[in-house]
Amino acid sequence: MRIAIVVCAYTVDRWDDIVSGVGEAWRQLDESGHPGEVILVVDHSPELYERAQVFTGDGVRILENRRTRGLSGARNSGVTGADADVYVFLDDDAVPEPGWLAGLIAPFDDPAVIITGGAATPRWPDSGRPSMLPAADGDRGEFDWVIGCTYAGQPRTLSPVRNVMGCSMAMRAEVFATAGLFGEDLGRVGTVPYGCEETELCIRASATPGARILFEPASMVRHRVTPQRTTWSYLWHRCYAEGISKAAVVARTTRSAGLSTETTYATHVLPRGVLRELRSLPQRGSRSAAGAAAIVTGLFVTMVGYVVGRLAIRGAQGGRAERA
Repeated sequence: MRIAIVVCAYTVDRWDDIVSGVGEAWRQLDESGHPGEVILVVDHSPELYERAQVFTGDGVRILENRRTRGLSGARNSGVTGADADVYVFLDDDAVPEPGWLAGLIAPFDDPAVIITGGAATPRWPDSGRPSMLPAADGDRGEFDWVIGCTYAGQPRTLSPVRNVMGCSMAMRAEVFATAGLFGEDLGRVGTVPYGCEETELCIRASATPGARILFEPASMVRHRVTPQRTTWSYLWHRCYAEGISKAAVVARTTRSAGLSTETTYATHVLPRGVLRELRSLPQRGSRSAAGAAAIVTGLFVTMVGYVVGRLAIRGAQGGRAERA
């Protein structure tokens, strides 16, 4: 297989992680024996584009995102700017662990597999895991998706899933030929924490009869968590944005497809997390109280965002109908 590893970046503030991630991605690609290249797509940042020229050569190519500003446009620039059988996507603040690429591409030996996704574990700041992102000791947290990491409730072994997380994923070229590109009206733009563009694309792609999407937790990256993402305000802001993003996905697909995974998560995973935190109150005191509060308020804010998003979409659709 010819492989294109696409890393999208928008700021020099992540330069050290970009260097580490691109370097490790290229090392693993070279080690794999598959032909291909690493493509660093710079999202509307002349300063970063100039600095990134140090990567030129040795299997790394620099592209400018000349499409819509944002992560979706940058990913689409990588897809349309490269010729590959499989496109692998890596966040610019994530560094692969050994075996990352091999784990992502091995399932493609099955021709029915069209998309794979890997796991992401947090690289915490010196302060460690914050109270508003609770978890069982040493385990995944219920709200680790807020920081772009694998969260409680996701599979522990190679398993079929509705969608993969954008931090680390791979897609056959046929996905883009049949389902189209990432929706450029969805997804993160700079630090604005909207998302779900990969979810919506996975749902579109899975409409192909027999198509399989797999999650491989053995394929691991370490995802940096900045201090700014360990605050209550970021938690609620990110949850609200997720609710709005989920509303957009439902509008483009169906309610059952757009919320199938989320329904199980909200009715099974989150209640268990709240009970765990409440049971540990005698031992952990205020930290457990904060953990329970985070789960409850995070779910509530996400639901508010979803309702606001649905109302906004209906309003826009009604306005278009009236003009027509």
